[in-house]
Amino acid sequence: MSPVLLSLASMPPLFYHLARRQFSPGDPSGEFSDQWTHPSDVFSVLLILGGDVVGRALAQLAGSPLTPVAFSFGWVAYSLTAVVSAIGENKLMPLPDCACKVINGRTGYVRDNSSWIIGRIVRDFESWMDGGRRDGPIRKQLRKMLDQRWEEDKAVMEKKEPGSGRYVARPSQAGLCVSVYKSDRARPGNPGYDFAYFVGFATSVLQLGIAAIPCGIFGDWGILLVTASGIILSFATGSLSQWSKEKWACRRNSEKTVVLTRGNGSQHAIVVIGHGQGLDLEDLAAGPTNVDVSTSHITRIAVILLATLWILLLITAAGIRQNTWFLLAVGGIGILQNIFVAGWRRRPEAFGVPLTPAGVIGKPKVMDTLFAVERAYPGLGRSMLDTFFPGKLRPDEQKKWDDPEELAKSVEACWANA
Repeated sequence: MSPVLLSLASMPPLFYHLARRQFSPGDPSGEFSDQWTHPSDVFSVLLILGGDVVGRALAQLAGSPLTPVAFSFGWVAYSLTAVVSAIGENKLMPLPDCACKVINGRTGYVRDNSSWIIGRIVRDFESWMDGGRRDGPIRKQLRKMLDQRWEEDKAVMEKKEPGSGRYVARPSQAGLCVSVYKSDRARPGNPGYDFAYFVGFATSVLQLGIAAIPCGIFGDWGILLVTASGIILSFATGSLSQWSKEKWACRRNSEKTVVLTRGNGSQHAIVVIGHGQGLDLEDLAAGPTNVDVSTSHITRIAVILLATLWILLLITAAGIRQNTWFLLAVGGIGILQNIFVAGWRRRPEAFGVPLTPAGVIGKPKVMDTLFAVERAYPGLGRSMLDTFFPGKLRPDEQKKWDDPEELAKSVEACWANA
């Protein structure tokens, strides 16, 4: 035996295998090329990511028997989350993504909001407050308030140091702006037939068209089958009646006047006067806990069945090895639609809460705004006092609110300076 073979035979097994290994730097590039040519298992992995986006898109559009949330990445993850939520928490609707408060205009009772509808109305207020117009009454009042505050700030600086007023920047926020609306006839169950609603149908048609390309060219009908099945399952998930029950879990034909606001320090407060036509927004703010809308046995069974079908679809999609770029395109277009719908700014009527503008009140100082609101709507300004002034009032301010005559003088002075 040659000395080389003897030396190899005397090596430990690990070193022996290392000595026999083949140095192949071209293997990774070949694997990468194969993966980018025919991506394998990518779609099945992506199906379990992004479930929260799907949940928000469903919350936005749910209401009617047909909820057009497109088939996309994230549906499998969402289906499992829905099972846990339906069985463990007795609900399907997600929590609102905008923290705000609801104030009873008569009693001053403050409730933290847990309604998706109210959260979105407050979150998107600046986009719909003047019907999207730049010259609406609320925007004009805001500009007036900012200009008044700016002049006051410049005057203060001029007193301290003459000539320094011109260096004062225009403030971005001033006082409190209270916008008043009257409720029109409420339409609970209305999913909002706007652009965000109809784009889901267009997306599904486009997805089917893309999935049909490999079927027509190569005879590969697997991608079309997965896409069609995903669209059916996604529409079926959104069609559960539980969505509508939870989304509008409140009493109707309310006479209440309520205030919607982000709380102390916010620029806006939205007053909604019920007039016996609108939803009870204070009731709605409590969420489905105030009405018996817990998930029924039928809903739980349906959610479990849908989750099972989604998992089976995931397993089926994992077996596709050819033309997978078409499947990725289908999922990518779907997730774009989900993201668009989840973040889209909608008007209150899209949530079944049509509102008619009834005026706007705003002063550069919050206390002056509350005095003005009190004059226009007796009791309403006082109901907002504890929210915007949670601490102890100054003695002179407390006297004004405690003494009817002093309050009347303050209110009249506030309007005289308007």
